[in-house]
Amino acid sequence: MTTPALSDLIGYCAAVLTTSAFLPQAWHTFRTRDVSGISLGMYSVFTVGVACWLVYGLLLSAWPIVIANLVTLGLAAMILVMKLRYR
Repeated sequence: MTTPALSDLIGYCAAVLTTSAFLPQAWHTFRTRDVSGISLGMYSVFTVGVACWLVYGLLLSAWPIVIANLVTLGLAAMILVMKLRYR
């Protein structure tokens, strides 16, 4: 069994921290369906940016980047759909 490289450990740590920081906002939005404080333009750009990070991670086979951005993309896309639906 090989031990993960330090760069992978830092990547997974960053993935957990940044994705978990996004969870309270996502949970609040799903629970309340209040999207009045969310900018459609900002969330659109954010969602596309996260999708680009996901593709970048896939191209590099950088699993910390892939996993974090896959989860964040799913959450961001759901919030974006809610923004379009409940505005």
